[in-house]
Amino acid sequence: MQIRDLPYLDPGEPDTRSGTRYLLWLGRGQLRGQLVTLAWGLLHFVSVMALPYGVGLAVQAVVDGSGSRLAAAGGVLAASAVLIAVGDTMLHRTAVTNWITAAARTQQLLARKTASLGSALTRRVAAGEVVAVSTGDVEKIGWFVEGVSRFLAAAITVVLVCVGLFVYEPHLGLIVAVGVPVLALGVLPLLPRATRLADVQREKAGRATELASDTVAGLRVLRGIGGEELFLTRYRTASQEVRGAAVRSARMWSLISGIQVLLPGLLMIGVVWYGIGLVGDGRIEVGALVTVYSAVMLLAYPLRHFEEIAMAWSFSRPSARRAARVLALERTAGAASPAPAAGDADPTAPTADLYGDAAPAVPSGDLYDPASGLLAPAGALTAVVCGDPDAAGRLAERLGGHPADADGLPSVLLGGIALDELPLDGARTAVLVQDKDPVLLSGSLAELLAVPASGAVAPEDALAAAECADVLAALAQASLEGDPMAAPITERGRSLSGGQRQRIALARSLVTDPGVLVLDEPTSAVDSHTEARIAEGVRALRTGRTTVVLTSSPLLLDRADRVVLLHEGEVAAVGSHRELLETEPRYRAVVTRETDEERLSPVPGGPGAAAPNAFDIEETA
Repeated sequence: MQIRDLPYLDPGEPDTRSGTRYLLWLGRGQLRGQLVTLAWGLLHFVSVMALPYGVGLAVQAVVDGSGSRLAAAGGVLAASAVLIAVGDTMLHRTAVTNWITAAARTQQLLARKTASLGSALTRRVAAGEVVAVSTGDVEKIGWFVEGVSRFLAAAITVVLVCVGLFVYEPHLGLIVAVGVPVLALGVLPLLPRATRLADVQREKAGRATELASDTVAGLRVLRGIGGEELFLTRYRTASQEVRGAAVRSARMWSLISGIQVLLPGLLMIGVVWYGIGLVGDGRIEVGALVTVYSAVMLLAYPLRHFEEIAMAWSFSRPSARRAARVLALERTAGAASPAPAAGDADPTAPTADLYGDAAPAVPSGDLYDPASGLLAPAGALTAVVCGDPDAAGRLAERLGGHPADADGLPSVLLGGIALDELPLDGARTAVLVQDKDPVLLSGSLAELLAVPASGAVAPEDALAAAECADVLAALAQASLEGDPMAAPITERGRSLSGGQRQRIALARSLVTDPGVLVLDEPTSAVDSHTEARIAEGVRALRTGRTTVVLTSSPLLLDRADRVVLLHEGEVAAVGSHRELLETEPRYRAVVTRETDEERLSPVPGGPGAAAPNAFDIEETA
């Protein structure tokens, strides 16, 4: 196991039944690294504990005036020093490797889960908790995983020293053998309270991180409504709560550390007091007393690892519990359902009858949603009008396959193939969904557009279709080289306006050139003139490709090949934009934003005449 082997091609399937089981799963996955660390740890600790024997041998050699034994003692000390250096170096290397490996494996699993759940992740888990798990928690998890092997090496060394002292000098060795367990277990009654305080600190820190993340994400809105100071006050309060919890936890751990210093000191005093009496009676030699005294003094070193493993367990347990909770999240998949296919195929025909014995890895054809009855013919631009924005967002997610919350609904089908039954990457290859709030990652514009794509659409064409000329001009000014493709874009595109972010995200989706592209309100943040040009650009660029646009914009609807009205989750009407304006009052009410009073009140042109709609006004102008 080497750090250069990271990241793993497959981090494995974690045991997420509890935080403890997740830690055990990580430990088992690094068993070889744990054993290597244990071996180097034993070499290091045993070499350290060999120093008292060399010192005692040297003192006794001086007392006896033996040059040969003094030389032998020097050899023992020299060998111990060399082994200590080698053991400590390799122990540190392997321990850090274990730490980084456990943290990196956890980060890989979290990244995989985030990619799998998509936007559904933050609907189930607070964004601040996700940030806390992927940053501070992974370090604490790695700390405990690597600390276990060092603790075992220290514990084995303590046992060997106690047994060795008892054999070497039974009188003093018995005192040490009885006292050391008291040293190791003396702080045990304090650990539950220390663990509870650590849990409280972690919870409050997670809440503060969540609050900070939400405040930063909505800072522009907060400034607009004058709520910036209110949220800053809330964060200050949460921050002070974290500080208070950290102080209380630190006090408890300082008490434990103090006891860990006090008890070995008392044991050392007892050993020296009793040993001086034995030397005075002639029952033991001075060298033996020095050896036992030095051993008791150096035992504090491996015993510190008992305190460290207790701290690591206290801090890693809630971290592992949070990580396991996130990693345990799963998508709920609905049952597959037959769908109408192109041509004369029977809409109720099973998938196998349409495609034979083997279904294609990436299907193509008509996109059909059995739950709503929505049908998007292959190669056409279909616009969907839905009065409820939340329902439109859920529909967009369903059309991409593998929705986070299927609610028992049947799967959307593409060419008769159930998307939910395909592997997630296969469904994502077949259908790309751009939600109403797409995320732009930090980096240059060229890096942002370097996405998996068919290669049929050049970034320049996609940017032109998304009407990004003004965005490119602004980025060119921000770039040192004057190249807009090299201009930096900050996290989530916060350096851009809402309309600019929306158009850049649309260009990224167009570059991908998927077989089916689903756009949820892609022009809600742009003006009407830009929106009209975007509608023409998308229509031209996506010719022959299946495109579904969820929108209520007359400019987009008028350029669609097919318009579908959804009412209460089901298809209520299908036709062109002009046809539905004339024949469907519910469609007209959504598109023109008519109220019930406006729809019923008479207008110039006769009693009961309908108010002019947005399209008519545009045509008249």
